[in-house]
Amino acid sequence: MSNAILVTKPPMFTVWWLAIRPKTLSLSWIPVLVGTSLAWQEQGRIAWIAAFAAGMAAILIQIGTNLHNDAKDFERGIDRPDRQGPARVTAMGWLTSTQVRNAAYLAFGLALVIGCYLIWLGGLFIFILGMLSIISGLAYTGGPKPIAYGWSGELFVFLFFGVGAVVGSYYLSTNHVSWTAIIVGAALGLLAAAVLTVNNYRDIVSDSKVGKKTLAIQIGQFATQIVYAVFLLAPFPLLMVGVWYGHLPILPLSALPFALWLTLIFFKTPPSPKNRNTNSSPDHPYAIGLGPPV
Repeated sequence: MSNAILVTKPPMFTVWWLAIRPKTLSLSWIPVLVGTSLAWQEQGRIAWIAAFAAGMAAILIQIGTNLHNDAKDFERGIDRPDRQGPARVTAMGWLTSTQVRNAAYLAFGLALVIGCYLIWLGGLFIFILGMLSIISGLAYTGGPKPIAYGWSGELFVFLFFGVGAVVGSYYLSTNHVSWTAIIVGAALGLLAAAVLTVNNYRDIVSDSKVGKKTLAIQIGQFATQIVYAVFLLAPFPLLMVGVWYGHLPILPLSALPFALWLTLIFFKTPPSPKNRNTNSSPDHPYAIGLGPPV
C-alpha cells in the first residue's frame, strides 16, 4: 500500500515526536514509579539503577507498541490521511511504514537489551514478564488477530500497564511480590483500561467501518459508558483495602471527586473524534494521580 502524500510536512523531529505519542507514555513509567515507591514504603528498599532501567524499558516498549501500531494500522488500511483525531505519521505520508516499523523494532530491541540487565537482577520472573510484554506489544496490532482490533485490548493494558508493571518494579527492589503491589497494580491497570476505553469509544464509528471489533463496538455506547465508570471508580475500593490495613496512604482517595466528574462528563459525551472531551480525555484517568502519592 503506497503512502499518502501530505502538502505540508512538519519538521522531522516533530514528526517522530508525534509518532511515539508522548501523551501516552505516562501509562508506562507511572506504574514503575508506583511499584518502586511502594517497595520503599513497605520494605524501605529501592534498587535505584534497576528502577531507572525498568522505567526506560517500559517507555521503550510503549514507544515500540505505538510505532508498530502506526505502521500496521496504515498497512491494513485502518488509518488514512482523512482520519479524525490525532494524526498518524504513516497515514499522513510523513514517514513510510517501513521507517516506522523499523523504528518500532529498534525500540523493542533496546528494551530487550535493558531487559537483559533486569533479568540478571530478577531472574526467571522478570524474564517471563519482559518477554510477554514485548510479544504483546508486537501482537497489539500485528499478527492474524491483533489485540487492538478485538475485545481484549482493555485486558491487555490492565495486565501490562497495571499489574505487571507495578509488581515487576516492586519485585526488582524487594525480590518478592506483595498483595499490596498486586492491589495497587490492579488499580492502575483499571485506570489504563479506562484510557483505552475512551479511545475506543471515541472511534466507534470509524473503527466499525474498517471492521474492528473492539469492546466498545461489541457492547455499544451506553454499555461502554458503564464500563468506563467501572474502570475509573473501581480502583478506589481497591485502594481503600490497602488504606484499611495500613499499607497505603489515604491521599490517593482524595481523587475520587475528580473521577466522579470525569465519569459524569463521559456519560454526557457522544462518541466522536471531533468532540473535545473524547479527543482529550485519554490523559485524564491517569491524571487522577494515584501514582506519585503512593
